[in-house]
Amino acid sequence: MRQRTLVRVRKPWLRPQRWVPCPDRGLTGSFAANGRLVGLQRWELDGTGPEDVAVAADGSVFTGLADGRILRLQPPEGSVSEVCNTGGRPLGLEVDADGTLVVCDAERGLLRVHPASGSIEVLADSVDGEPLRLANNAAICADGSVLFTQSSTRFALEHFKADLLEHSCTGRLLHWQPDGSVRTLLTGLAFANGVAVSADQTHVLIAETGAYRIRRFWLDGPRAGHCEVLVSNLPGFPDNLSSGSAGRTWIAIAAPRNRLLDVLLRLPGFWRMLLWALPERLQPEATRIAFAVAIDADGEVVLNLQGDGSSYHYVTGVRERNGTLYLGSLADSAVGRIALPQ
Repeated sequence: MRQRTLVRVRKPWLRPQRWVPCPDRGLTGSFAANGRLVGLQRWELDGTGPEDVAVAADGSVFTGLADGRILRLQPPEGSVSEVCNTGGRPLGLEVDADGTLVVCDAERGLLRVHPASGSIEVLADSVDGEPLRLANNAAICADGSVLFTQSSTRFALEHFKADLLEHSCTGRLLHWQPDGSVRTLLTGLAFANGVAVSADQTHVLIAETGAYRIRRFWLDGPRAGHCEVLVSNLPGFPDNLSSGSAGRTWIAIAAPRNRLLDVLLRLPGFWRMLLWALPERLQPEATRIAFAVAIDADGEVVLNLQGDGSSYHYVTGVRERNGTLYLGSLADSAVGRIALPQ
């Protein structure tokens, strides 16, 4: 296990931008509170922050931890083994057709990991001559290319709250090609996060954590290059996305919206700068909840799963496989799993 030296990093300055969010509808209607995740099982790990989960063809579950390790979890007995240590902070993971992992590392960029050997290949660590920081989530296309997000060009992962407070919208959707080139497809995203490509490869969905919404960007067809909002005014912070069965897309929702943040975003930036200057212990904490929803092709909610956060919380990754739902969390020390409700 890699030991990290803790270094106190000076907080970066904010350049706050005003934004008026839609009124928070809370956990009502399609997002009404329920206890469908209360009975989930915890797959305990010897580390924290299994931010995303990916499932291989043989049923192995992969996840990455805060200390840089990528782990393989083997159901049903639950054995856990280390695949490698990226030397950074792995976030989103995808299993490619050849069994390798495509990993978004917040510190090292876009990586390919070979589980059999533990070897690591850097696919991209810069874009347009600038270091690639905060690569977050990815989706692998049928042609072997990779669509992935860069959440912020302003802040590193340890200061992700600064991006939400500043609301400068520097997130991007990027496209890596097998020849090693990286192209920017979309800019101006409010903390770009989850990515899921449609089965017909015509479009990709992108979660904007800082704007409480899901966007759809068209890759092919008469609307190629056009971007639109598919789901707006979510009652929480959307994180990773993944494709599920029956054409649905899963959205991990890390926490409900914060009333204070919604108020401050409307006000002059001074108030957000003041909040950011406070010690971490004095800043508002995310409300504990376990929360994942599935939407159909029209953006309508078809499954709404919640728990009160007592046994598992801060869901940032969700993956469906053979009737089981696997959950990852930026803050917990376990992978969650539960039989998918019918």
